[in-house]
Formats: sequence, C-alpha cells, structure tokens
Amino acid sequence: MANYLVKECEKGDSDLIIKGLVKYNFSHVPPGKDYSFLDMSRKVVDEYGTIVAGILGKLDSWGCMTVDILWVHEKHRKAGLGTRLLKEVEAASKSYGCNLVHLDTFDFQAKDFYIKNGYEVFGVLDDCPLGHQRYFLKKYL
Repeated sequence: MANYLVKECEKGDSDLIIKGLVKYNFSHVPPGKDYSFLDMSRKVVDEYGTIVAGILGKLDSWGCMTVDILWVHEKHRKAGLGTRLLKEVEAASKSYGCNLVHLDTFDFQAKDFYIKNGYEVFGVLDDCPLGHQRYFLKKYL
C-alpha cells in the first residue's frame, strides 16, 4: 500500500481539485451549458458609492444557482433591498436558463424572509452551530 500524506493546499491547488470534480461530474451528467460557475453577484450602493447590501452567488452548468451570501447593512434593513437583490439574481439566472435557486441560512438569520420570497425548506441541520439550526432552502423559477 502506498504512503499518502495529507497536506495544506497551496495556491492553485483548489483549481485542480475543482476541475477534477467537475470532470467526474460531467462524466455522469453532461453540462447543459458551460457557465463555469458564472458569478451572479450584485450590490446596492448609496448616493456616496458605499455598499449597503449585496448578494453573492454562482450559476452552475446544470441550470442551478447557489446563493452563498445575502447581506443588508443594519441601517438599511426593512427597505426592501434584500428582496430587490434576490429578485434581481433570480431574473438574471432565469435569463441564462436557470430553473432552481438554493441557499442556506441559520435560525438567527433570514429563514422567514426567504419563505416570504417563495423559498421552501428542504433540510435542517440541528446544532449547526451548537444550539442553533441551519436551514437549506430552494425555489424553482
């Protein structure tokens, strides 16, 4: 049996690992379109150019969009910026043929906000972090 070492990744290693997984995935489910994880991120700026809200997400080759982060500065919450950002990336993703958006949030974050915007919970992790729940949500476009 060969000797293997587990080491910390160096610059560029992540790309090789991602490419290896993508190649394997595509051998089982061919890509619909090659978006190479198209960045769908958007931001909201105030009159001074300061970022007051933003959404980070990527569109994959199978027509699914992942929202990684949605943030609105505390002073600008309840102004509809989160909904505006969500609707913007959903529309942009749909224009690329996206049919599904998925994301996760914690019990102390925005589960009810996403449900109000048409998302449904499809999974829950208890004690993630300890004493809290992590919700996984989806929305078909």
